Amino acid sequence: MRHGKKVNHLGRTAPHRKALMANMASSLIIHKRITTTLAKAKALRTYVEPLITKGKDATTHNQRTVFAYLKDKEAVKELFTVVGAKVANRPGGYTRILKVGNRMGDNAEMAFIELVDFNEYFQGFGTDKKEAKKTRRGRSKASSNTAKTTVPVEATPVVAEEVEAEVIEETAAPVENVVTEETTVVETSEETQPEVSASAEETTSETETTEASQENTPENQEGEEENKPE
Repeated sequence: MRHGKKVNHLGRTAPHRKALMANMASSLIIHKRITTTLAKAKALRTYVEPLITKGKDATTHNQRTVFAYLKDKEAVKELFTVVGAKVANRPGGYTRILKVGNRMGDNAEMAFIELVDFNEYFQGFGTDKKEAKKTRRGRSKASSNTAKTTVPVEATPVVAEEVEAEVIEETAAPVENVVTEETTVVETSEETQPEVSASAEETTSETETTEASQENTPENQEGEEENKPE
């Protein structure tokens, strides 16, 4: 029986398991997320997190130690340049495991493991939680005092009155102009009426004189004499 033995051998020999963990750790550091079985993801967490802690301090000794585990220059460079700077302020807990269901075929539990600081779309990313101050008393009193001290400020009607006075003055000026224009029109119409009547009288007198002159012409007189009975 395996009582008290926490290491999961994953059904492999020791060299095979070491190579498996090194390859998975290199893939996780380069790609920031990989999908694997739940058992392998849990075994990889205990393997890669101590290496990420060493990646915070880019000394020659730490780089050689990490290279002895990973045996991949690209992964070591990524760890000490990108990942180490990103997780510098995080005190452990660099990885996250999320289950994604069972695998078709053997029905094995699947999960993906990712680096926490590189998932910018996860809920709660980048929010600094501030601890609320714990006070036993004083909150209700403070809120009541603030309610008492707050006095509603009335709006000053002085500006509104000034604006209304200006509007009234502006509207009154065009009315006076209209009245003056109407009076001038009426006066001009009254002045033109006598002129029109005088011109009409002159035209009637001219027509009468022309008719009289036509009646007194010699032709008309001869015609009248011919028409007289003998």
